[in-house]
Amino acid sequence: MRTFKLQVQTTVDGYMAGPNGEMDWMTFPWTDDISAYIDALTEPVDCIVLGRHLAEGFIPTWAAQPEGETQESIDWMNNTPKVVISNSLTESPWDNAVVAGGDLAETVNKLKAQPGGDIITYGGGTLVSDLITKGLLDELHLFVNPTAIGAGMPVFPAGAYQRLRLVTARPFDCGITALHFEPKRS
Repeated sequence: MRTFKLQVQTTVDGYMAGPNGEMDWMTFPWTDDISAYIDALTEPVDCIVLGRHLAEGFIPTWAAQPEGETQESIDWMNNTPKVVISNSLTESPWDNAVVAGGDLAETVNKLKAQPGGDIITYGGGTLVSDLITKGLLDELHLFVNPTAIGAGMPVFPAGAYQRLRLVTARPFDCGITALHFEPKRS
């Protein structure tokens, strides 16, 4: 069975965006050590899962080849097949992306049962909350930025009780610390 990973940037106080979706708290520029870590994390990945709202910005941004990104990263983001989770879209308006709706657990379990490499999600917020609440993730990679914002969109929604086991904690030269967790399953 394929491994389903979450990679998300977060504040020290556990938010992935500010109250109005702000992300100006993120630490940049990244250093070579964090870039190498992310390369190793994504190397076995051959499928990206996105929520519809995130996909609307994410896919066109990478298709436009954003400045400051390596050509290797741009190619990987554009060439890796994507599954957009949506109950409002019936077909994908993007190249190299399909839409999947219906029951989230059923959709994710079908993806995980298919042959292939690992699967990664970057969000959006509703998708991350639902994946955590339903216990569908195999690994959580939280990239903790050295900033607290006090309010916003939490990584872990209210009522999403889940025990986690810390696999590794790795600080990087840019100030971000990666926390790699796996859910403790009974």
